[in-house]
Amino acid sequence: MDKKQLSKSETAGSPDRFGYEWGTYNEVLPIYEEQFRRWTPHFSANDWTGKSFLDVGCGMGRNSYWPMTYGAASSLSIDIDDRSLAAAKHTLSQFETSRVRRASAYEIDEVDKFDITFSIGVIHHLEKPDQALAQMTHATKPGGKVAIWVYGLENNRWIIVFFNPLRKALFSWLPIKLVHFLSLFPTALLWALLKMGFGRTQYMKLIRNFSFPHLRSIVFDQMLPQIANYWPKEKVHALLSEAGLEDIKMQWVNEMSWAAVGTKPVNGGDADQERPETQ
Repeated sequence: MDKKQLSKSETAGSPDRFGYEWGTYNEVLPIYEEQFRRWTPHFSANDWTGKSFLDVGCGMGRNSYWPMTYGAASSLSIDIDDRSLAAAKHTLSQFETSRVRRASAYEIDEVDKFDITFSIGVIHHLEKPDQALAQMTHATKPGGKVAIWVYGLENNRWIIVFFNPLRKALFSWLPIKLVHFLSLFPTALLWALLKMGFGRTQYMKLIRNFSFPHLRSIVFDQMLPQIANYWPKEKVHALLSEAGLEDIKMQWVNEMSWAAVGTKPVNGGDADQERPETQ
């Protein structure tokens, strides 16, 4: 897919800005495994063994990396920015059955293919999250799992009131290198506050011991996008339900976000539609 052919809904998710981030912060840190396990609480390490999976909006590939180390049989990691894809290919280069491909979340060219399809930290940045989830479900085998991790509204209203207006009006439109430079200042403030004991949520306790560069990457990530939704539990559940998923399970992560997983029906709905055979 040519960059020039990306639709407005695709570019609205700011893939170029996240591409800069993953081109800059592309090291796989040990703490990322702890984060991955928190973002996918409905899966144990053994649940990935022998499975095929699809990672939608893979970034630098760190969330595909851990399932492969747990023994996943194969994977496909997709994104639409060349810097993200280059970083992901480097991250996953040691795994022979891991593929990295340029593809949009709105146009996943796979049918009934994967045991597990997931998207971590991406769906809430999309203009049309329902369409992306429909594509993810379409790509998953009947009886397979579709999982997402997204920002929660709960405990994040202060971001919506104070930070979101500034991000929308300023940071999301400034030149990316300038935003990266400016991220030094809120990171320094957050670093100092954390060292003084600020924040009692599980998330604040988790990031309190992060390195300054890691903390800066998180702040930078918050400053980048043109779209950032913070959804209550009911909205997240509804997104999966409307995608035709069943047996939906939800878990509050770090007291600030939601992890959700659903099962694609074996019979009925999307699974009953006539499709070409896949290998």
